[in-house]
Amino acid sequence: MQADIPHKDIPKTIALRPRFQRVLGFQKERIIEAFQEAKSNQKEFIVTLVDDHIFIKLPKRIQHYWSPQLHLEVNDETSETSKIYGLFGPNPTVWTMFMFLHFIVATMFFVFGIWAYTNWSLEKDFAIQVFLTLFTVVIWFTLYFFGRMGRLKGKPQMHHLNDFMERTLESI
Repeated sequence: MQADIPHKDIPKTIALRPRFQRVLGFQKERIIEAFQEAKSNQKEFIVTLVDDHIFIKLPKRIQHYWSPQLHLEVNDETSETSKIYGLFGPNPTVWTMFMFLHFIVATMFFVFGIWAYTNWSLEKDFAIQVFLTLFTVVIWFTLYFFGRMGRLKGKPQMHHLNDFMERTLESI
């Protein structure tokens, strides 16, 4: 479920990829045109438009590993209003690698857990397997906090992207 996340509350949410939605009193086409115009009138951001999707990124020269990007999806809600769904997140390549690592850790957790249960049911020593199972939990928490630290490092840029979006929407 997506919730409205005010600008000031973005860093307080638990999500690693904060989401928001807004209803605007403009048709979808006007919003997309505003971002198309903003794309050609500035060099501070890389704006890509694909159908109803708008991707806002920072130029390579100021990006770091955890630099965020803003993905906006614009949908018509009524004949006179539109709804924008926004998602802040890292580069898709970084996010895919991060999720892959989580998948590997989860798989290792189940493998070690099954191995420990098997040894326990066969009445063999299973201390090493229990240790490895618990160690995967530690790895998962480490990955989670690494992601939170990365988001914290990208927070100023996330606010910068949000401010650009707000300025563009105010120009309509």
